[in-house]
Amino acid sequence: MKYYYYHDLTARGRVERIYYQTTNQAGEPRTKYANVYLPHGYDDQDAAKRYNILYLMHGGGGNPDAWLDCCMVKNMLDYAFSNQLAQPMIVVFPTFYKDPVFHMGTAGAQKAREDALIFQQELGRELLPAVEGSYRTFAQDTTPEGLRAAREHRAFGGFSLGGATTWFVMTHWPEYFSRFLTFSGDCWELEPLGGHFKPRETARFLHDFIRDSEFRPEDFHIYAATGTKDAADQNLTPQIEEMKKLTDVFNFSEDWTQGNLHFLLADGEVHSYEAVYQYLYNYLPVVFG
Repeated sequence: MKYYYYHDLTARGRVERIYYQTTNQAGEPRTKYANVYLPHGYDDQDAAKRYNILYLMHGGGGNPDAWLDCCMVKNMLDYAFSNQLAQPMIVVFPTFYKDPVFHMGTAGAQKAREDALIFQQELGRELLPAVEGSYRTFAQDTTPEGLRAAREHRAFGGFSLGGATTWFVMTHWPEYFSRFLTFSGDCWELEPLGGHFKPRETARFLHDFIRDSEFRPEDFHIYAATGTKDAADQNLTPQIEEMKKLTDVFNFSEDWTQGNLHFLLADGEVHSYEAVYQYLYNYLPVVFG
């Protein structure tokens, strides 16, 4: 794994907030925000220039500022794009929490699963139209048809509970997303920590979902990662190993430009943003080709 270290740069992107309307679990109106990273040069391009877009979710107890506060992700993005290591893209940092209380407390795994699931409706119906109606993505408009047409240019990723959220996005919004970066988070479709307690069944669920979807297996691109000293290793790794066996849907390859399933197991890395932004740095050049 290549490691990123801080670079002093002159070509810097910028971060701004976008506000949008949603409701909480009780149906009460709420105003939420997401942070939006715009790469250097975005403001200098004409309206014809379009950008791929990555939605990047925080872990349990976090908020839209978590990635930006906890690691050098912005500096890394600036460096990667200004040095042409990856195609410049828009990166959106949202939250699955409905109210401004960004901590899980003692709610436990079932409540965390509920938060990640409830976010799915907000993602497709409110967040995507708000963001992609405001920035120059490949979506020509924010109708369902417009968002669908830009599927190949849209990715979702996340850390920890954000990683579990990423698997939910794949199974709830396959018509809008084609690329999935799940860092230290397994699939919770069957139950919390399903990758640990039911790795074979979870892998089979994902296999059957993709096989029976309207899309081809090669229309899904999965980039998973965790660390050998990360507690999530025992959850994500067994699931990935079971997925590798289902070769009619999952084409695992060590070459990240080939196949549709990839896995990075980083020696010695723990459960932290300082680790997962390194995983993003490694995958960034290949996510959109």
